[in-house]
Amino acid sequence: MQATAYTYDPATRSGSVLLDDGTPLPFDAEAFDAGGLRLLRPGQRVRIETETSAGTETGTGTETGAEGGRRRITLVTLQTF
Repeated sequence: MQATAYTYDPATRSGSVLLDDGTPLPFDAEAFDAGGLRLLRPGQRVRIETETSAGTETGTGTETGAEGGRRRITLVTLQTF
C-alpha cells in the first residue's frame, strides 16, 4: 500500500503517514526499522505494510480495517518504481 510521510521524529523513529484518502495512520520505531530507512521527510511517498488486529478497539489516529479491528503499520520504506 502507498502513503505519504506526514510526520517523523528522528529521536523516537516514529511518526505518521497519510493514506491516499487523507486518513492519518501512525507508525512506531519497529515499523520504521523494518524498512531499513535512516531518515524520512514529510511529503515523501512511502510503501507501507499493515496488519489488522481483530477485536482491538479503534483509537485516535488509527484506521479501522475491514474486519473491524485496528490497522497497524508493520513496515515503512521508500516507494520505488
